Amino acid sequence: MKSNLTTMQWLLRREVWEHKGMVMWAPAVVALIITALVLGGLLMGHNLTVTLDGQAVHMKDHLVEHMLRPGAKQEFARAASELYVAIGAPLYLELGILVFFYCLGALYDDRRDRSLLFWKSLPVSDSMTVLSKAAVALLVTPVITMLAATALSLAVILLVCTAATFQGIQLFGTLFTTSEFYLAPLRMAGVLPVYMLWALPTVGWLLLVSSWARSKVFLWAVGVPLGAGVLVAWTNKIFALDWNIGWFFHNILARLLTGVAPGSWFMYVRPASLHGDEGRLGATELLADSWMSLSSPVAWIGAAAGIAMIAGAVWMRRNREEI
Repeated sequence: MKSNLTTMQWLLRREVWEHKGMVMWAPAVVALIITALVLGGLLMGHNLTVTLDGQAVHMKDHLVEHMLRPGAKQEFARAASELYVAIGAPLYLELGILVFFYCLGALYDDRRDRSLLFWKSLPVSDSMTVLSKAAVALLVTPVITMLAATALSLAVILLVCTAATFQGIQLFGTLFTTSEFYLAPLRMAGVLPVYMLWALPTVGWLLLVSSWARSKVFLWAVGVPLGAGVLVAWTNKIFALDWNIGWFFHNILARLLTGVAPGSWFMYVRPASLHGDEGRLGATELLADSWMSLSSPVAWIGAAAGIAMIAGAVWMRRNREEI
């Protein structure tokens, strides 16, 4: 058991080292760019906007006026939960793209660059190798992205508080004594198991395609499902079969290709916190609604299919060495 854990640890290190530009540097660079843009906007006096209590408050024009209202500082501190979600959104969008393309090349690249025989010469099983690549897609990359998004959110929130200080508004004390400021990152991390379950079918499909495609992996991974959708729609139209094409595209194609996008589960379960006219989606609401999505059978059926496809990728890697 200990030997397997050590092997998996080294396999994960190998994957991160080989793809550090995609796994580590890409989120860090995007976070630094956003931080620089916010800092530049504050230094140049641009009118950045913060939403407080459902109202848009402009940093330059109305911040002092708004903060003099009773309870305004406490509202800003509580809004940190929503700011963690909103500020980190670009990184979470990037996460889906990174995981998608990482999985596409995860097993294909070993055969393309002829390093497959070298890796097979090591005392590492095919199942451990494939599972390490699945772990990078489902766990390592999301964790690194979450850390970068949390650091970005903290930087932007602190920059806004610093800008408010120069306008005579002290927000640091209220912010640092508000529990949501500390709990919001933990609640965002609590969404990770939900992401892993919903991403399983897409990760499994991409690894399966990566294990057998001879070339043009992207076209195989995307073209086959879309081609199947077109064929089903054409058959339904020609033979007047009255099939529910929308169900096929929503529960099969979208589930197969978009699972690695954070929040993809909201296509199947509408967030309860957004019901009504004044819906809001902060870290607390996101955590509750995300876990509620696991009540949908679509989540578990897709996860089972993903595990089966990962097993298929292991079999393909064990029995197919040519490219």
